[in-house]
Amino acid sequence: MTRLPPTRLPAVRAADHDAPPTVHDVARVAGVSLSTVSNVLNHPQRVKVATRQRVESAVAELGFVRNQNARALVVGATHTIGLVVFDLRNSLFVDIASGAQRAARARRYSLQLGSSESDVEQEAEHLAFFDSSRVSGVLLAPMYEAAESVERLRRHGHPVVIVNHEPSRTDACCVLVDNREAGRIAAGHLINRGARRIAVVVGRRDYQPVSHRLEGVARAAAEAAEAVEAAEAVQVMELDIEGLEVGAGIIAADRIADLGSEDRPDAVLAVTDLLAMAIINRLTALGIRVPQDMLVMGCDHNTAAWGGAIPLSSVSLSGETLGEHAIELLVEEIEKPGDHVHRTITVAPTLMARESTLGRAIAGPSASESS
Repeated sequence: MTRLPPTRLPAVRAADHDAPPTVHDVARVAGVSLSTVSNVLNHPQRVKVATRQRVESAVAELGFVRNQNARALVVGATHTIGLVVFDLRNSLFVDIASGAQRAARARRYSLQLGSSESDVEQEAEHLAFFDSSRVSGVLLAPMYEAAESVERLRRHGHPVVIVNHEPSRTDACCVLVDNREAGRIAAGHLINRGARRIAVVVGRRDYQPVSHRLEGVARAAAEAAEAVEAAEAVQVMELDIEGLEVGAGIIAADRIADLGSEDRPDAVLAVTDLLAMAIINRLTALGIRVPQDMLVMGCDHNTAAWGGAIPLSSVSLSGETLGEHAIELLVEEIEKPGDHVHRTITVAPTLMARESTLGRAIAGPSASESS
């Protein structure tokens, strides 16, 4: 058998392949220094318009993409913000993400999103990932206290802003919607529509926004009691159902329908829109008309619950505004840590009154009512 000599492949040199363009290439094509390129990429406001345009043209011509990992090793952080929300099935958190992304992009930051899917352990995993990824800062929209995770992030140099949850002791900025006012607005609307026996479907009393909405309902009932005769006083019954999803709403509707005519409420306030829409569908199937026999409304303006035949009255929590304000506070702390002072921004909720409480003749195609 004849042995063939081993095949020798030609040596491959790095120069034989197109290497990704570097900042050195951008500086050479633009005819500027490396520091000028760095300023255009990181602090464009410091560079004259004409010079910045030359650098940006060179970036576009070369197809230069910044190596964020290398930059993180140099400056200790990426130009990225992490956002962890509790559950993307609720459009409030989608709105928060949308507002945050728009505001971050305007400030030349990218946004990375993680949803904990209602799981506090998964929330902690997302936060740990963002910590190890050297993000510039983190937005957190939880349902429970997350003080330990937040304090760890801050110790590692990552500013944090809490969204839609009022922490008890965390040293961080907060952006909140006034959930107590949301509950007061919702109950007040039902009372103004003539309701005197209101069933409040609670769902998850351990969630802070839910507990705050319940406080607002009690406040509305107390205000009504001061304004009417004792015989017209508003009665509020709380109906505890485990969960905030459609199945819990069906159970709540069955329990309401099983009540005798003397005990049956004339209005139902669900702490979330998904619960409210499920209640409307089930009551209608059982022959109870909404709103003719019973008013029904939600309290978080979840677009995922708007697919029913009867448009749902609710309370808008201005999620996009929450996200925008959160980015504003976070970027301020990232870029001016020495001058930054922690503060809380509270956004007012807004009543969105529709057919489920107004009736079709009044509501028309769409309607809203201020508080």
